[in-house]
Amino acid sequence: MPQLPEDIIDRLTQMERRIQQLSTAVNTRPAQNTVTGGAVEITGGGSLAVRPPSGGPAIFAVGKWTGAEYGLAMRRQTGQLALSLYNGDSTATGLQPLRIYDSANRELISDDVATGGLARPWLNMLPPQDTAVARWPQTTTTSGFTTIAMSYNVVWQPNMRLLINTRASSGATGQVQVLVNGVQWGGVAGTPADFDYSGPISSDFASVYNTLLKVEIQAMVTSTSGTVYANPVLMYGRQT
Repeated sequence: MPQLPEDIIDRLTQMERRIQQLSTAVNTRPAQNTVTGGAVEITGGGSLAVRPPSGGPAIFAVGKWTGAEYGLAMRRQTGQLALSLYNGDSTATGLQPLRIYDSANRELISDDVATGGLARPWLNMLPPQDTAVARWPQTTTTSGFTTIAMSYNVVWQPNMRLLINTRASSGATGQVQVLVNGVQWGGVAGTPADFDYSGPISSDFASVYNTLLKVEIQAMVTSTSGTVYANPVLMYGRQT
């Protein structure tokens, strides 16, 4: 028996199904949200802004700012400025300070764009010290080290430098040492040599970070009698 041709309706149905499949394949593309093995460039005066679903200021914005200036800003999800790198003068040549802000939009840290270095915060500096040795912290004890000066500081940095001038009365000799949180820190200076030491304030920085650091200057007379003097003239925290 000769083979009969397929019903024309069935053939049209098959063709329609195939056309729909082709149309779906053409119009469906994967999400363009990943860059692999390449770089993204925005040129010609463009910018990038990431905004929260609720709207409001961009959490992250970088690129063209105002006028010819290009800048950068980061905000907390609640809208407060956290970091900025722009000056708002609308020029492409103006020096831009880097600023970090607290949750109340107060400037915490910034650099000095005029000369370099730190603009804020203003850091404490040691005031001029008394040059009259007789008025320095002192001791006449010969029986062992005794504390003659002490201070407390909050720990922010892992290392510290401390410079102390030492003296002894005429004919006398003595020694000066430093305790940090009750532990000897650095060596022992024999008068009139300076105590000048830089080193870690703790073997476990994580355990002392943001706590009060107790620094004691101790001295003793090593001769039969006399007086030993010590005067701190430099002290600052530093990086490892």
